[in-house]
Amino acid sequence: MNPVLIVTGASRGIGAATAALAAARGYAVTVNYSRGRADAEAVAGQIVAEGGRALAVQADVASEDDVKRLFDETEAAFGPVTGLVNNAGFTGHIDRLDEAPGETIRRVVEVNYLGTVWCCREAVRRMSTRNGGAGGAIVNLSSGAATIGSPGAYVWYAGAKAGVNGFTLGLAKEVAQEGIRVNAVAPGFVKTGMHAASGMPNRIEEEAPKEPIGRAAEPEEIAEPILWLLSPAASFTTGAVLRVAGGR
Repeated sequence: MNPVLIVTGASRGIGAATAALAAARGYAVTVNYSRGRADAEAVAGQIVAEGGRALAVQADVASEDDVKRLFDETEAAFGPVTGLVNNAGFTGHIDRLDEAPGETIRRVVEVNYLGTVWCCREAVRRMSTRNGGAGGAIVNLSSGAATIGSPGAYVWYAGAKAGVNGFTLGLAKEVAQEGIRVNAVAPGFVKTGMHAASGMPNRIEEEAPKEPIGRAAEPEEIAEPILWLLSPAASFTTGAVLRVAGGR
């Protein structure tokens, strides 16, 4: 069976790097996006130009209906989904909790935590041998923030990612005998547009040199462990939260 992978939030950054690496390793890839249509189509177009199979699909992972449609369109194009990477996420603007807008906090939780839950639920409905599926692998994107709390920056994001960690472990145990492995990757500082979007465009330059490894990661350095967790090489690994944070 040819592997079929959905990568949420794959129009740029870690998601785009993961989609490209997966395609190079033989996956048919759905490049999901919420608003970055041109970027997502460029990622998918590059994969196709290099001989791979890819499709850009718009869906808001915070919407249960959109998530179902995302899986439906992927299966219509490529066949049964065998892998899922829950990468879609954002922090909101850097702020103290008592000064942060409620709508920002709510949206961060909806995308980072509930989006992961909805996508995993849909994947289990289709992958689980209990439901007639053939199994598969899920990798959720957590964050180093989940264990350090990110005070003065985005504690609500850290809380949502801590929720992803607990959810990953629980779901892994729930479906362990149904052919599905569920793991997470928790990056530290990565060279993506997330920091500029949070209101601190120079955060990488200011903070990354203070880390034990002395620099920020390239998106491809996060994509590699994601692909390992998806692969048969990680066949006995489930319920893990793999910290890829340069010693942070």
